[in-house]
Amino acid sequence: MTFADEQTRPRVEPPTRGDERATLAGFLDYQRETIRIKCAGLTADELARRAVEPSGMSLLGLVRHLADVERTWFRRTMAGLDAPPLFFSDAEPDGEFTAAVADPNQVVDAAAAWREEIAFAERFVAEAPDLDVVSAASRRGHGHVCLRWVLVHMIEEYARHAGHADLLRERIDGSVGE
Repeated sequence: MTFADEQTRPRVEPPTRGDERATLAGFLDYQRETIRIKCAGLTADELARRAVEPSGMSLLGLVRHLADVERTWFRRTMAGLDAPPLFFSDAEPDGEFTAAVADPNQVVDAAAAWREEIAFAERFVAEAPDLDVVSAASRRGHGHVCLRWVLVHMIEEYARHAGHADLLRERIDGSVGE
């Protein structure tokens, strides 16, 4: 199974007592896990099903998008690595959504890329001396940012897309809730 369900791998609540790093990392992990659970048990056809016309949004597109978001903020911006986007380009700026198709191999590849980018981000956060670490690269519109800002932004990014995932999953099979 590409995406484990809640019974197979329960989602862990963020810590209610902990330092800032543990709290932010816990909330980000919780949001990541929400996306995983929304994708669990679905076929490639269901994962690639679009929301409503004219939207190109699908659960598979969201996973591809979030893999690139993780890559952009942690590899490219914070670590300053030369890591080109995985699923979009200048020629296809929405490629993570528009090129998401009902292909089981594409689902496996997208899930693997997402997990790999999350693993890199988790290592980066764990190894950073503190949350005031400033990005190696600047981001258009943001300049150089600190790790704290990136973590808060990522929580917001995932939470927004978890809402999209709720609606997409409900459209697919009627599942609602977290």
